[in-house]
Amino acid sequence: MCGLSGFILNAEACNYPIHNTITTMTNTLIHRGPDDYGIWIDDRFQVALGHTRLAIQDISHNGFQPMHSLSSRYTIIFNGEIYNHLDLRNDLESQSEDKIVWKGHSDTETLLKAIEVWGLKNSLSRLRGMFAFAILDNKKRKLLLVRDSFGEKPLYYGVVDQNFVFASELKAIKQFPNFKNEINKTALAEYLKYGYVPCPLSIYKNIYKLQPGHFIEIDISSDHLSYSDPEEYWGLEKFIANHRNNLFNDDGEAVSSLETALKSSIEDQMISDVPLGAFLSGGVDSSSIVALMQEDRMDRVKTFTIGFEENEFDESTHARAIANHLNTDHTELIVTAKDAQDIVPQLPIIYDEPFSDSSQIPTFLISREARKNVTVSLSGDGGDEIFGGYNRYLWGPSLWNQVKFIPRMLRPIVASGIQLIPSDAWLRIEGLVNKFNLGAGVESLDIKASKYSNALKTASSEDGFYESFLTKWEDPKILINGLDEDYSDRDKDLQNSSLSPHNFLSRMMINDSLHYLPDDILCKVDRAAMANSLETRVPFLDHRVLEVAWRMPDSMKIRGSETKWALRQVLYKRVPKNLIERPKTGFAIPVGEWLRGPLREWAESLLSEKKLDEEGYFHSQPIRVIWDQHLSGQYDWTDRIWSILMFQSWLEQN
Repeated sequence: MCGLSGFILNAEACNYPIHNTITTMTNTLIHRGPDDYGIWIDDRFQVALGHTRLAIQDISHNGFQPMHSLSSRYTIIFNGEIYNHLDLRNDLESQSEDKIVWKGHSDTETLLKAIEVWGLKNSLSRLRGMFAFAILDNKKRKLLLVRDSFGEKPLYYGVVDQNFVFASELKAIKQFPNFKNEINKTALAEYLKYGYVPCPLSIYKNIYKLQPGHFIEIDISSDHLSYSDPEEYWGLEKFIANHRNNLFNDDGEAVSSLETALKSSIEDQMISDVPLGAFLSGGVDSSSIVALMQEDRMDRVKTFTIGFEENEFDESTHARAIANHLNTDHTELIVTAKDAQDIVPQLPIIYDEPFSDSSQIPTFLISREARKNVTVSLSGDGGDEIFGGYNRYLWGPSLWNQVKFIPRMLRPIVASGIQLIPSDAWLRIEGLVNKFNLGAGVESLDIKASKYSNALKTASSEDGFYESFLTKWEDPKILINGLDEDYSDRDKDLQNSSLSPHNFLSRMMINDSLHYLPDDILCKVDRAAMANSLETRVPFLDHRVLEVAWRMPDSMKIRGSETKWALRQVLYKRVPKNLIERPKTGFAIPVGEWLRGPLREWAESLLSEKKLDEEGYFHSQPIRVIWDQHLSGQYDWTDRIWSILMFQSWLEQN
């Protein structure tokens, strides 16, 4: 994997130290690419490009970047992998009248030639991979930024002091001279709702994330810097529409097609000139990936799992059983609470903007352990979103069918009654779980009950009901000092979205794929892995796998009380069912308990009323109320408190 940075100076900024600036920006991304380093400056147009390289394919100097096309028309800096680039080379050679002379065998060189021959849009339609890149067209005097279909690789862009800047991570952009961009309070409000800053926003004003499946064009032909709105070249909704009318009607055909597509994706993603392995949690997704990786191989796949001293959070024994059955070369890291807590101060540096998915901690730890043995690791991310794995897919529709029959005027009364029950009481009322069909899952009963009560009070539709289960703080306006009165959240957009032709289950899965997957899951994995100079790959997001998944009717994803039915059939051919069947627990850690114990002093320092009031971003009273309630042990407000703490920690660091 690699790191990108660059800028275009406006005509009035010619006194900026171009070389020093691009060098400083690029130096902040060494962790993304420790193997090579390059910068390129075009003094004519005041353009600078920087690149740090983690060498994966063609580790020789032939893969050095910034890379120039043989015609000198294009200059590119590229982050990612194009898994089908050898097929693209064959196509280019078969279509060329003259013999193509290749300098090396990197996918970046293949992409450069493809764009030169086919153009950008035609080339993008042929790519299978994950990527973010910047390419300068010296002939048309344009710079183009491109991001992959699902947003596996990050790319920020925007304006600093009237200059256009971009980079893989915000830390590089913040090195640009006179960076004084203010915190975007709309982005802060969205962060408090979801635990991440959703695309295209960033935590700073005038800095954005390029949306997945989009590119943006910047004109450098005149003194007046201008750029277009991002243009979509691939969209999930269009992709689904093209395949949803051709649904499988036979279980065997569907499972066989999935098996073939997933095998092909994994085979492509195992191409590497450096050591490669896989994360293995012992769940359906990662076990499926590892089982197919190990199949028909003489050498043992290197697998990695993490375990905790706290038994209720430790899944390492399940992963070990899978690894033993598949005969992988397995590494198991058991960490203490202190090991995990020691990572907390590093989180603002790793993630660059507030991010409160606490599984960021074990993700970092397992990435650090894997990097001791491999440079590339495959993961099972994306399986939940496309095959129906989250518990909300299982119980969401049936639960809404119960809620909608409760008269609107009675819902707040029922919600208030639920909220009066303290956390410790939920352990004694398991019958309520069955009554509301909440099912087993990652979250504790009191958190589920809190979300259910919030849904009762606020949701007026299926989509609003779904959104209520994703939110940390349902009303950021009560927290943020100076938030615009006309602030409106994403709920309203979802209720009127283009997804209306789909049923409730499909809409949940599509919305998670569009938002939660790129902005939370893929962001979490990319930053945690790249902080350790580890490349991660996601076979489930191959378009061939997606096509099969979206040709499946709902009954092939959720059958009875079983999630990911079709994927399980592929896995059960290779792993005994009894090694897999257990409640879904996720990648959880006991943050709530730590906040009452070893992290209490750290948290208290960030949540003090004096500190909150002096900083001026939050109204302190509602935060102090839930903090005191959490400390009492009667309520579990882990999600809400952690979101505030991650912002406070980020603010202090920055």
